[in-house]
Amino acid sequence: MTITTGAPPPTHNTPVALARGFLTGGVVGTSLAALVVGGIIENAPLIVAGLVLPAAYGLLLFLAGMPRRGREAAVVPRTALAMIESREAVGGETSDVPVRFELTVVPDDGPAYRVEITQDINLVDLPDYRPRGVVVVQYPPDRPWRVRIVKRPTPEWEDRAASARLDSVPGTARVAAPPEGCAFGFVVLLGLLLGAAAVVLLFRADLFDQDDTAKPPSAARPSVSSTSSTTVVVVSSASGTVALGPGQSFLDKGELDRTLGSLTKGRDTRQALTVVVQERLLSVVFSPAGTQTPGFDPRALPYDRFPALVEEATTTLGVRSPRTWQITADRLTGSLIIRVAVTGAERTASLEADGQGKVVRRAPAR
Repeated sequence: MTITTGAPPPTHNTPVALARGFLTGGVVGTSLAALVVGGIIENAPLIVAGLVLPAAYGLLLFLAGMPRRGREAAVVPRTALAMIESREAVGGETSDVPVRFELTVVPDDGPAYRVEITQDINLVDLPDYRPRGVVVVQYPPDRPWRVRIVKRPTPEWEDRAASARLDSVPGTARVAAPPEGCAFGFVVLLGLLLGAAAVVLLFRADLFDQDDTAKPPSAARPSVSSTSSTTVVVVSSASGTVALGPGQSFLDKGELDRTLGSLTKGRDTRQALTVVVQERLLSVVFSPAGTQTPGFDPRALPYDRFPALVEEATTTLGVRSPRTWQITADRLTGSLIIRVAVTGAERTASLEADGQGKVVRRAPAR
């Protein structure tokens, strides 16, 4: 079914989008490599650069996107009636809960179509949004999939919704955001690899030509211990990485406590700069000795709350078919922040929790 709009839908394969994806991958690869290499060679400025680079790039993207957001805000949204095909509350701990709606949207000047959205609805108002009920919606003319329910429509539209009787359209008339495509994912991966390689090449002399005789025997070379299902690699006294074997997960009960114990053994006074947890990969960057960089005790993290945080992030933030998740803990802002990022086929969302694992901020998928 063809939807008539004022402009063709944006794609992720335009030269500008591909260039932005390449730069994003390069920044991510450079930042991660700077943290790892800086931890290995105990280079505090390199570690700080690895932490600051993503923030600076994010600010640059925000400033560069201001004209586009201004143009989008200036576009008058279209108003239409829609019928609720189904609804499902997907979680939430406050009075406003995210609700997944499937709607049949019936524009006045175009064909009807189906769309799936997630929108926060107050618990008190939830009975007003029953299946087969008619609501007023708005959406940008060039992005008909970005539908939002108007909670307080004008009297004219409220009267139209009260008296309207709409018919369902088949599922084949569904409208969704255009997929990213293979080219976008390829340039992101290419940028990530090139960014990481640039840092390694730049500091290869410090990495591979270090004077091993100047170090005590215990730190002269990486130590590797393995079992049939788990491999633990302690890269140096400043960082550590643990990779689990197939069929295991760091969300398994007690796995993180046991693993952190192996990484922090003999380091009672060392603080961590960052702790990054994925399904089967744990990375810890320790604060270099003798520096005043902000750190925290990695053993004090609320690991028992991690499974619940990942569950909430993957089920309540509007990411359909989540593929990967990552937990990052740091103290860059002065207080310990735990971030959970979830990536799906088309969207990314995140939430933040405090040092006790209590959620303080959510960024649903858009």
